[in-house]
Amino acid sequence: MENELQVRDRLIISQFIEALPEAVIVIDAADRVVAVNAPARVLFPVLRPDDLLARSLRAPDVLDAVKRVRATGAPERVTWLERVPVERFFELHAASMEGQHFEPTMILTLRDLSEVRRVERMRVDFVANASHELRTPLASLLGFIETLQGSAREDAKARAKFLSIMREQAQRMARLVNDLLSLSRIEQNLHLRPQAAVDIVAILRHIADTLAPMASDNDVSLKLDVPGNAIVTGDRDELLRVAENLVENAIKYGASDSRSSSRKVEISLAAKQRQCVLTVRDHGPGIAPEHLPRLTERFYRVDPGQSRAKGGTGLGLAIVKHIVARHRGRLGIESKLGEGTTFSVSLPLYGD
Repeated sequence: MENELQVRDRLIISQFIEALPEAVIVIDAADRVVAVNAPARVLFPVLRPDDLLARSLRAPDVLDAVKRVRATGAPERVTWLERVPVERFFELHAASMEGQHFEPTMILTLRDLSEVRRVERMRVDFVANASHELRTPLASLLGFIETLQGSAREDAKARAKFLSIMREQAQRMARLVNDLLSLSRIEQNLHLRPQAAVDIVAILRHIADTLAPMASDNDVSLKLDVPGNAIVTGDRDELLRVAENLVENAIKYGASDSRSSSRKVEISLAAKQRQCVLTVRDHGPGIAPEHLPRLTERFYRVDPGQSRAKGGTGLGLAIVKHIVARHRGRLGIESKLGEGTTFSVSLPLYGD
């Protein structure tokens, strides 16, 4: 009769926690797992009913908290870090549950805080990087202003030189602020998919004409291989920004490099399975494999000195990534050292 009651009680507990949205584990007085709901099984697939908690969840902080709850009866909240197979950060709340209808049990509620911690770390890094990027040109401006107000007040040659540098630094800050505002606007509208019909071929021809002087100054040739027209679903201004960033990067950091096998940037467009694929390729020195996963992070640069010297803000590819995501497209990056880099953007054709 007692076993039947225990089975019934465990069934009720299992049904109850299965209805909860958060991950929940219930253990008995011997620290054996009584029940595990679906969210907990997703987080910890090794958890099995009747197994010892210590065998399935090897986290000393959690086991110590369970002991303290057993000893005091007071709820405990702990956090711990799992490093294998990937780094994850968890919070656990442990509370005992006793009553005349149930055997003594303990409820463990789990929350995966990995994404929260990642976003918080990104926010902190973003503020630090933005502050650093603004601090340098601001310091330069203040220094030159003080010099012009002092020793160089009557020196026309020095004044002209300093004003030119001050203009460059002010333009650098303006580019950074504009990119930050653009990124913020795109993120705010990330959930809103653009619905307009946009001729992507017209955009690419416009970009090729606009960037032709830059390409010429860097002794780079632009090769455009596009069909007569291709209509995609999107926002014209944002897609213009994508094409401009990719082609400009290919000119400045790829084809114009002294190590390039060919001083040429190839821009092509092809329709594949209801998708329009834009490809921008250079034959520059290429990008090392360890850099590829981080290229679209804000302020990440393969060569910080070269990027700043050429007027880069470190936000271009982050903007491209967010625009492509808003358009429900895909961004691909392929590169081999000594062979160049290829960026591809897949966008849905209009009406599909």
